[in-house]
Amino acid sequence: MQNNLLKGIQRGDTVLETRGITKKFPGVIANDQIDFEMKAGEIHAILGENGAGKSTLMNILFGLLQPDEGDILVGGKKVAFRSPLDAIDLGIGMVHQDRKLVSAHTVIENIILGHPHAKGVLNLKSTGEEIIELCDKYGFNIDLKAKVWQLAEGEKQVVEILKALYRGARVLILDEPTSALAPPETEKLLQSIETMAQDELAIVPFITHKLPIVLAVSDRVTVLRRGKVTARLETAHVTEKILAEEMVGREVIFRIDRPEVEPGEPILQVENLSARNDKGVTALNGATFTVREGEIFGIAGVSGNGQHELAEVLAGLRKAEAGKVELGQEEITSDSALDRWLMGIGYIPSERVDVGSIADFSLVENVAMNYYFDDGYARQGIVDYGHIRKLTEAMIAEYGVATPSSDTKAKNLSGGNLQKLILARVLSRKPQLIIANLPTQGLDVGATEFVRNKLLEARAAKAGILLISEDLDEVLALSDWVAPMYEGEFMGIIPGDQAKKENVGAMMAGSHLEEIAQ
Repeated sequence: MQNNLLKGIQRGDTVLETRGITKKFPGVIANDQIDFEMKAGEIHAILGENGAGKSTLMNILFGLLQPDEGDILVGGKKVAFRSPLDAIDLGIGMVHQDRKLVSAHTVIENIILGHPHAKGVLNLKSTGEEIIELCDKYGFNIDLKAKVWQLAEGEKQVVEILKALYRGARVLILDEPTSALAPPETEKLLQSIETMAQDELAIVPFITHKLPIVLAVSDRVTVLRRGKVTARLETAHVTEKILAEEMVGREVIFRIDRPEVEPGEPILQVENLSARNDKGVTALNGATFTVREGEIFGIAGVSGNGQHELAEVLAGLRKAEAGKVELGQEEITSDSALDRWLMGIGYIPSERVDVGSIADFSLVENVAMNYYFDDGYARQGIVDYGHIRKLTEAMIAEYGVATPSSDTKAKNLSGGNLQKLILARVLSRKPQLIIANLPTQGLDVGATEFVRNKLLEARAAKAGILLISEDLDEVLALSDWVAPMYEGEFMGIIPGDQAKKENVGAMMAGSHLEEIAQ
C-alpha cells in the first residue's frame, strides 16, 4: 500500500491537503477550519505563536490526533489516519523536536526499528547499503554502527530523518529542526533539506521560529494565529518583519536595546567546578568564572557540552564533584535547592515538563510550588490558595500565557505557554541571581522579544544573570561576557562587545580562544 496514492506525482503537484480541519480541546479551539496544501518539491514553512495550532495540525497530518471536522487528502484522495502507521504507509514522515530514538541501540538499529523489514531475518549488510545510498543522495554523513548515545545532537537529527526516509516518506514534517544545532550543523542540515526538495518526491513541510532560516530555504509560508490561517505568503516577497507581524498581529522590534549598566559587586563566584552527568561521566570540568550584579554572563554551546550539568549544580540539583560556589561572600557549594531559592537564586530549567512543572497540577498549584514557604502566601503552614490564585492570574496577564483559566492543568498548555508561566514564576520573585537555561527555547518571536526584555529589566535592576542558550545570536545580543563551552570546558571568556559570531562558533566546536587569536 505504501505511497500508492503518490505514484506518478510530479514537481508542483499537490501531494498533501487539508480542508476545513478543526480540532477542539477543553476550553480552546486549537485548529479552526484550516485549509493547507503541500506541493511536490517545495519547502513550506508553518509559522505561528505558541498555541497557534501548528503542532496540533502537524500531529493530525501524522495520525497522532484525529480531527473533529474536515478532510485530509493525499494525492488528491480523501484519507483517514487512525494512527501514525497509516500516515507512514501513505508516505508521510515526521521528525519530532524531542528525539524518539533508543539510546542504547546503534544508528542502523534505530532506523530499521518498526520497519516491515524488521519482522523477518534481517540482512544488515544490504539494509546498510540502502541507508548509505540515502546518505549519499541527500548529503548525510553518519556512522551506522555508532550507538545513539554517542552521537551529537546534529547526528541524532540525521538519524531521525533517515528513519523517516527509509520508510518511504515523501512528505517530511520537521518540527524545529535546527533548535539544538550549532551553526555548522545547521548549515549542513539546510543544504540536505534543499537537496531533498529538489527531488520531486521529497516533500518538506518546515516548522520553525527562526525567521532567517525560513527566508533562506522555504518557498511558501502559512501563518497560523489562534488556530486560524491568517496568511499564505510567497517567501520571496516577504521580510522577517512582515512574517513576525503576521504571526503576532503587531509590530515586533528585532533590535535589542541593551542599555549601559554599571556592573556591581561579584554575586556569583565559581572556582574549578566539576560534575558528572547522569551516566557517571565527567561532563563539567574545572569551570571558573564570576557573574557580577547588573551583568549577563552568556554561555554558548551545542546541547550536551556540560551546560546542563553546570546549571543544575548552581541550582542545587546536582552534586559538585570538585570546586567551590559562592553567592556573595557565602559558600553555597553544598546548600540545597530550596536554601538557594530562599537566598535569592532563581532557576529557569530547560526541562519545562519534567523539572519546571507538574503536568497534572493546575497553574495555581504550579505557582504555589515556589511560594508555599513564604509568609505572605501561607498561614501557619496552610497555603493561601486565594492569594496565590490572584498572583497566578496576574502572571498569566503580564506574560501573555494563553490558557482558558488559572485552573487549567499544566499538561494542557502548549510548550511555549508553559515556558512563559515558569519564567513568570521565577522572575516575579526578583531574584538577585537568575540561572536562565534555554529561557526562550520553543517560544515564538513575540514571546522571545518579551522574555529577552524581561532579562534586560532584571539586569538593569542589578540582578546577575547566567544565560545558557543554544541560540548564538541571542547570546551575542544579550551578554556582557560570552563563554563558549565544548566538552565540559570553557574555550575562553570574551567581553560581549568583542565576541564575533564566527569566532564563538569555532570555539563552540572545540577551538580555544588562543588558537583563534593566532
